[in-house]
Amino acid sequence: MTAQRSFRFGVNMLVPESRSKWIEKCRRAEELGFDVIGVADHLGLPAPFPAMILAAEATKRVRVTTFVLNTPFYNPVLLARDVAGTDQFTDGRIELGLGAGYVLAEFETAGIPFDSGRKRVEHLADTVITLRRLFADPEYQPQPAQPYGPPLLIGGWGDRLLRVAAEHADIIAFTGAAPARNGAPLQMAGLAEIEERVAYVRELLGPRIDRVEFNILVQRVVPPAERAGVLEIFGPALPPDVADTPEAHPLLLMGTPEEMADHLRERRDRYGITYVTVLEDSMNKLAPVIQLLR
Repeated sequence: MTAQRSFRFGVNMLVPESRSKWIEKCRRAEELGFDVIGVADHLGLPAPFPAMILAAEATKRVRVTTFVLNTPFYNPVLLARDVAGTDQFTDGRIELGLGAGYVLAEFETAGIPFDSGRKRVEHLADTVITLRRLFADPEYQPQPAQPYGPPLLIGGWGDRLLRVAAEHADIIAFTGAAPARNGAPLQMAGLAEIEERVAYVRELLGPRIDRVEFNILVQRVVPPAERAGVLEIFGPALPPDVADTPEAHPLLLMGTPEEMADHLRERRDRYGITYVTVLEDSMNKLAPVIQLLR
């Protein structure tokens, strides 16, 4: 019987402030017990690679990751240089998160065509293949610190993207939401759909299943005192099967620390999710839960 995978916890840093503030909050994340510091790839937020290098320089243990790059923004060969260089400068502490991009306004602002979902996924797949090929070449420079390059996280929901993830990723990040169409907002999926997506990926993984980690980005950590206010925000987006039990949805983590820990154990058993990422504003709220699950 396969041993149960341990939990890992990540936090996505979002607020662009000063160098000293960035260092302070990265150190705080490490003190609270987080395993990974993530940097999102959105206009108006910190540039991912410099932010990751500074986060690694300011800390001792945590890994750093792009969560996730808008892959259509990048030429694969140039991206490989940035990834390998960042892996060198962090002594092999990076993970590389890739997504197909979904915010139409950002593509328009950057002057980059917002291609069809199929074409964006094809570009992601080509990028992965290019990175793997370059990092496997012993003559490639700069050489990443981690042999064959950093672990690869691919985030998504649709069939095409999950097929690419099942073939190539070390970590699969389920968005828990239907794929955006024409730049529309993501819509939270129902529990039956989440189960179907996980089952789909498990079947695709085949013998790789025990070597691949499942991740989810929790949108909000909600202590009991904040429940009513959060439901006002997320209530309209909740699918019918959790309208009366929002604490059951993997995109939300609600209750006391003990109840939250129980929810995460149940999600590990039900969906295989062991790598849990939260947003920066939930970092302190998750800390006691991390301690309960160590």
